[in-house]
Amino acid sequence: MSSFAIFRLPYEQQHTFIQQTAGQPLELRSCAELSGQSGFVVAPFMPSDSRPILVIRPDVVTHDVPWSQLQVSPSACSSSLADDPRSDYHIDFANFHAHLVNGDFAKLVLSRSIFIPADSPLSPVELYQKACASYPRMMIILVSTPQSGMWLVATPEILLSGRGAQWQTVALAGTMPFSEQVLWSDKNIQEQRYVATYITEQLEQFTSDFTETGPRTVRAGHLAHLRSDFHFQLNDTQTIGEIIQTLHPTPAVCGLPKHQALNFILHNEHHDRSYYSGFMGPLFVDDTTHLFVTLRCMQLFTNGYHLYAGGGILCDSQEEQEWHETEIKLDTMRRVIKTE
Repeated sequence: MSSFAIFRLPYEQQHTFIQQTAGQPLELRSCAELSGQSGFVVAPFMPSDSRPILVIRPDVVTHDVPWSQLQVSPSACSSSLADDPRSDYHIDFANFHAHLVNGDFAKLVLSRSIFIPADSPLSPVELYQKACASYPRMMIILVSTPQSGMWLVATPEILLSGRGAQWQTVALAGTMPFSEQVLWSDKNIQEQRYVATYITEQLEQFTSDFTETGPRTVRAGHLAHLRSDFHFQLNDTQTIGEIIQTLHPTPAVCGLPKHQALNFILHNEHHDRSYYSGFMGPLFVDDTTHLFVTLRCMQLFTNGYHLYAGGGILCDSQEEQEWHETEIKLDTMRRVIKTE
């Protein structure tokens, strides 16, 4: 099958199927180029020649998903990963933390990836449907293009959503196992405040008509996060690419100061983030936009799954606690692929 995406919005039952029936998705090199575009966007953490922003042309848009026809197959083989991910994380954490202690950064996000082999992987459609059943509060996406391969995403974080003049984004940060009474540490509160302050500063470049509510505790599967919501007026959507360029990547997936942190991560993390911590979703499809940050996600292969997770690090962060946070985030997709 040609390039396609299926998604289900948080708290909704309806699925949307978008398909490009001929040719390959449009390739862009910057978020600013999204102005004037329409389709399903698949954007990486950092656009490049090898990892472009992709726009699936919406030749077909339907809520009547052709499930029986979706005999889709993931990429043939997995990419190689490090033999000792814990050792790699230890090296990366020491490096990242030293720069935080030295005051070079206020925050950095350190991520990692694992490969889980599977002799008989579940079909992509089964995985998507299982994710939808398991995570009703999240945006669920199954997307496939020749350039990106096939990805399954379950994410609670809106990058940009809206239609007409009414728009929304969120500041989502801080992670704890969900319980009825989550007690947030100073580190989590400060981490979320960094993101909220950053978003405020970016929105002020485009509009003075916005409101912030929160932070509040929200549930995302077995995890809890702190979330602030921003609602704003946008009378000229021709600047949408510039707004996305300004917001992405937020400190929730990158760090502060933004451009220095982005460059540091690209040169110092042990793995290629690929389309993890980028964003995906429909852009002006039926006049509506729902772009979500690609947080809990995995790339699908015929012999297994490549999972990604990360966490924000401040100068007072502890390595074991941060490692554990990535483990519980990886569990979001581990639970989907579990066959027992």
